[in-house]
Amino acid sequence: MIKLTNTLTSKKESFEPINGKKVNMFVCGPTVYDYIHIGNARTFVFFDVVAKYLRHRGYDVNYIQNITDIDNKIIDRAQKEGVDPLEYAKKYSDIFKEDMKTLGVTSPEYKNATDHIPEVIKQVQTLLDKNNAYIIEGDGIYFDLSTFPDYGKLSGRTAGMADDAVSRIDDSDKKRNRGDFAIWKFSQEGDPSWNFETGKYLGINNSRPAFAKATAGRPGWHIEDTAITEKYFGPQYDLHGGGQDLIFPHHEAEIAQQESASGLAPFVKYWLHVAFLINKDEKMSKSKGNFKTVHELLEKYPKEVLRFYLLSGHYRSPLEFSDKTLRQSEAGVSRIYEFVQKLNLTGENGADNAEKQIEKGRQTFLEAMDDNFNFPKALAAIFDLIRDTNNALVNNSLNKTSIEKMRDFLKETDSVLGIIPTKKEKIPDEILELVEKRENYRKSQKWEEADKIRAQIEEMGYKVEDTIYGPLMERT
Repeated sequence: MIKLTNTLTSKKESFEPINGKKVNMFVCGPTVYDYIHIGNARTFVFFDVVAKYLRHRGYDVNYIQNITDIDNKIIDRAQKEGVDPLEYAKKYSDIFKEDMKTLGVTSPEYKNATDHIPEVIKQVQTLLDKNNAYIIEGDGIYFDLSTFPDYGKLSGRTAGMADDAVSRIDDSDKKRNRGDFAIWKFSQEGDPSWNFETGKYLGINNSRPAFAKATAGRPGWHIEDTAITEKYFGPQYDLHGGGQDLIFPHHEAEIAQQESASGLAPFVKYWLHVAFLINKDEKMSKSKGNFKTVHELLEKYPKEVLRFYLLSGHYRSPLEFSDKTLRQSEAGVSRIYEFVQKLNLTGENGADNAEKQIEKGRQTFLEAMDDNFNFPKALAAIFDLIRDTNNALVNNSLNKTSIEKMRDFLKETDSVLGIIPTKKEKIPDEILELVEKRENYRKSQKWEEADKIRAQIEEMGYKVEDTIYGPLMERT
């Protein structure tokens, strides 16, 4: 039984979808005004693995991720570059999708906000009709938080604490309540604009209409998500995910909108949130300038190394970003890859039977994944099994059945995690033998002999770096 820590209840709960094995899952995607940073990628890789693991366990997963392709930041950047905001957004949307594909994120189906304007308008009109929203002339349509007493049930916060609930798009001195947020913004000069009655795209507004009667405009940030999920999932569904920075106010706003519009609660049964990456003890963010983009990191590291790194910590805990942690991940991937190569090269004529060890490793892996997606324990199960069977493999003493089962186990885990390369720079056998010999000396605390081996390796044009996952070799 899979167990999840549900942000809504702050408890670890058994995962029981609303409709048997059918799972509807939504994750907040990027606002496409720039390259995404590696902190964003932690969320997207995590939920890629969640979807793949649920499918591996027999669930029928419908996984949707939105792309916010209309937003203040997009409009501002496009205006500075003198281009159409929707064309600007498409450029970075295409880059995002390509980067995700390169990173091995293949499970979500992407939905653009601008392709769902009629659904947004329908939900806005429903909220107006039910008196959950009101109009500020010349500004937009706002959700009235006083009509939703449960606001804050996800985060434990309230509208009265909502200083960070107000962005530029939500800022108005005519609001009824401080935390009220925009669900539709009337057209301003230079904005892309849609007809509120029909959802038809009207182009860029450069004429500033009379706002007293003008309703043409664009969606607020929060409304696009609930409009999209209501179309594809209905008013209630199983699992919603995102980064922890979206809990308040974004996900609180989603709950308020959808539960008010439908009259049904809970809007989502299970909420999962991914912790930040930290860079020198600070949250990684574009505003701080302490980030690396996925695009540039993919030019330096294989996707398997980046995925390994992003999965190396528990998703609910902050993860350090540094060259050291990336090098450790590189070593971890290399160790698994080298083990796979040994499996492929073995003569399969041995007598040793490791089937019980392999099945134990498999069960440990599944138990770790079932326990709130505990990736560190799942990875440890793989490395423990490699350690326990490596000597027999090196000595060519594993039997054929054990080798086949080991291959099946690694293939199974990789179909979920995506951390084993299909090819890698070949390290000469003589170097690998010296590294193995050095490791034996180190285990025996024969440091002088180990240092001599290191020097010999360096003379042969390679260097060895010791990490928590074992030695990492590369050309000097």
